[in-house]
Amino acid sequence: MHIKSYNINVACFCNENFTKSLEELKSFFGFNLISKNIDDEDLKANKFHAIITDLDNNKKKFIHDTNIPKILIQKDIQGSKPKESFGLIAKLPLNVVQFNQDVIDVCKKHEFNKNSLIKIKDYTLDKNARILIKENTKLQVTEKEIIFIEMLYSSQKPLSRNYILKNIWNYSSETDTHTVETHIYRLRQKIKKKFEDNNFIKNSKDGYSL
Repeated sequence: MHIKSYNINVACFCNENFTKSLEELKSFFGFNLISKNIDDEDLKANKFHAIITDLDNNKKKFIHDTNIPKILIQKDIQGSKPKESFGLIAKLPLNVVQFNQDVIDVCKKHEFNKNSLIKIKDYTLDKNARILIKENTKLQVTEKEIIFIEMLYSSQKPLSRNYILKNIWNYSSETDTHTVETHIYRLRQKIKKKFEDNNFIKNSKDGYSL
């Protein structure tokens, strides 16, 4: 049976017997199962995409505090900790094919969500949901506005009007000079009305910045 392989590293913190069983099944996994020589620095350095655990180890608190999906293995799901604490709860005995696919899906979903969120000042830009968030307040933004905000955030220097025209709104430099100003003014007004923030987008003689 051909198993599609992904560049996904999964750390295993389970009891010795179960770890050995998983090691014997490695050839059926599309992810890289790593169960040896794992230290806290490896976890802090984001070398892993998920953790498989039965919580029968001395790293319980550290595992819970790690911001990657936790996959809980247990015989009885009844009485388990809240499901939202884990990306996946797998009940023994495992269906190896389903378990493999579930682990991959959990990791890919986490990476997708992580890449869609950008922290900007006190805000979070959710590119997937197309919303700008500050605390519990949310503002719906357009795809072009997301591209504009992300480009300002990524730039080390202010962006000129011509650069914004060409790279965000796909206009030529001969376009009416008020085109950029109009788009940015509308976005600024939306942000001001929703968050009472006049300084999210700044403008200077060199261009626009956050």
